[in-house]
Formats: sequence, C-alpha cells, structure tokens
Amino acid sequence: MPETFSKWVACWGNATSITDRKEATYAKDLTLRYPIRACFSGNKLRFHFSNLTGTESVQISEAYVAHSLTVSTQSTNYVPSAITFSGKPSASIPAGEEILSDEIPFDVTAGETLDVSLYFADFTQMNAGTAITGPLSGGKYSYGNFAKSATLPDNLTRKTNWIYFLNTIDIFTEEKNFALVCFGDSITAQDWPDYLTLRCAREGFNNVSIIRRAVSGTRILREYSCITYAAYGLKGATRFPIEMNVAGGRAVIIQHGINDIIHPVGVEVNKFRPWSDMPTADDLINGVRSLYVTHARKLGLKIYSGTLLPIYGWRTYNENRDIIRTAFNEWLRTAPDFDGCVDFDKAVRGHDDPKRFANNFDSGDHLHPSAKAYEAMAECVPEELLKGTSKNCFEKKFVT
Repeated sequence: MPETFSKWVACWGNATSITDRKEATYAKDLTLRYPIRACFSGNKLRFHFSNLTGTESVQISEAYVAHSLTVSTQSTNYVPSAITFSGKPSASIPAGEEILSDEIPFDVTAGETLDVSLYFADFTQMNAGTAITGPLSGGKYSYGNFAKSATLPDNLTRKTNWIYFLNTIDIFTEEKNFALVCFGDSITAQDWPDYLTLRCAREGFNNVSIIRRAVSGTRILREYSCITYAAYGLKGATRFPIEMNVAGGRAVIIQHGINDIIHPVGVEVNKFRPWSDMPTADDLINGVRSLYVTHARKLGLKIYSGTLLPIYGWRTYNENRDIIRTAFNEWLRTAPDFDGCVDFDKAVRGHDDPKRFANNFDSGDHLHPSAKAYEAMAECVPEELLKGTSKNCFEKKFVT
C-alpha cells in the first residue's frame, strides 16, 4: 500500500544557545551548509530557525534544501528548493525569538541525506548556535554565496561543528512516526545521539527520530553571566520549556546535572565559580522535579532519567562531588517520577572500580566518554523507547 502522510514530526533537531565569545562575533557574505539525515519518508518540510540568544535581529538572505549528491549522481541533478517565509525568500529572526518557515512540498525518502544551505549577505551577529559532534553531525561554511551550488569551493570552505540558527526540521509523514528527545549537556551534545540514530536504522526502529537538545557546559540550576563562560548556556529552567517544542514528541531522556557538581571551585580560584553554587543532591532532585518533570508531564511526554557518568580523575574531582553524583544517580534510578531509567553510568563504568570509566571508555579527560563508550550509551537505551510501545505512552500535540 502507498504511504499515507498525515502529521508533522520533527526529524532533526538541535538546541540553540550562546556561541563561544571569540574576538569576531559577526560574519558577512557567508554560506552555511548542513547535511541532515532524513529518518522518515514524507512529502513536505518546514524549518525552525532560532535567534534565541542573539541581541540583535538576524537576516537570512536565502535558504534552500536539496537532496545531497551521492557518488552516483551528477551535479546537474542538484536541484535546490527555496525555503520561504510568508512566501518570501528571506526572513528576519528578531533577537531572542524563533521563526518557522512556510511548509514547502519536498519528497523525502527515509535514509537519504538532505543539504540545508543558508546565505547571509550582510553583517550577521553569530550569537545563536550550538556545537555538536558525532558521525552524523557537522557542516561547512564558505565565504561567498554558494547556497544553490552543488559543491562548495575547496579554497573558500571549511568544516564546522557549530550549528547556527537552524534549530529543527519537521517532516509531514506517517501517523506511526514519532520523536524521542535527548536533553542534556556536553555528553549529549557529543556522539551518543548520533550512534542511537544509527542503531535505530541498523535494528529496524524506523518510526522514531532522535532529536538532540544539548548544550556543552549547561547546568540545571544556574547559568553564567560573563562572556568567558557564556557558551555554557542557559540554565534548565530557561531551556527546557523552549526545547521541548518538538512536533510528534513522545518521550524525553534527561541526562543533565554533572556540570552543577563539577563547576564550583571557590572565588579564590575563579571569581565566576563560587562555592555557593555547589548543589546538594536534594537541590538537583528538586530542580529536575520542578523544572523538567512537571513541564514534561503537562506536555504528555514520557520521561526517562539518564544517570550521570563517572568523573574520577576529572580536574575538579573530589570525594564529596562523587557522593553527590552517586546519591543523585540512585534517585534517578529509583524515583517514581520517571517512566524508566537509562542507566548510562552502568553502561560505561568500570566493573572493578565503578568510580572510573571502564577500559577504553574514557576520552582522556575523565569526564567525556570515548567513541566506543558513546556507542555503549546508545546501545543501553531500552527498546521500548525506540518502539514507542511503553505503557501509557502519550504523544504531545504540537501547535503552530
């Protein structure tokens, strides 16, 4: 039987946060291109763009989507479709806001890769974006307008892991399809959501998209107001209600809180990281309950906790921090607030010494996992989440 497309579901998503404050904060005459793997088939697309953390409006001069070239296709087959906004080819994103494009007809086959290309002709404040990594993540930028070009010029192009302005892509697809949101910090901004997407494709979980909402350095309870740590992002109370705006969202995995524990060092060491920022386990628990669980339940989302990973050997490690982590993890594993727990800690910790990563699972900084460990994190996600068959699994309704 032919496929019947009946609803909007997010097929790709990222967080939007404050970019790293470097010497240059503006760009001009710039093309951004992001390859996006389509997990669903569909016949229409719409695009969310965010200037959430910008302090002035951003003008998108041109925007396009195209089927990516493959080894067997010629550049003459590269036919970009314009992304429009109220029928116009350009749009302004006001400071602190997000916008939604028009719905555009565009046939998509599950598993193929799409190129989303953006061109910014005038000086553009590059404040709104997030760095992500993984086998499916990253893009390129070019000096000049090459948004409609099949290939980008090598001498004017570089790779980037910063995703600017492009926030979410929705596809008009089959009723059975849904989105699973992965919410967190640098652990989730790095590779495991990509490996989870690849696992879904490999094992035939073809009705779920993995939507990443993650910002490196972000905390549940606090955020920084200085440019040195601005890229550590908005606090959970600000982020979560915005980032749960996901069409077809059915469940969320929350893996968040380690930065609250490891950041404070005292003003004698760092004036921006006072000991007064140090939470107790109860502080983290109450934060998750009030900021995340309550809001997710209002949306009808299933909620899965994700345990915090080992930190032994990290530069600010001490026994008290690990006691807090361990107590918080125990609550994450057992609290009735959640529909289940994804025990990432158990998946990557050492068998003989659970305070440490297992052999070959430490990236080297004793905080972030290795690529092999990220794969193990993806493998430990329960099948019920990927099938969408857990009991009382409600789908959030998305309102535009």
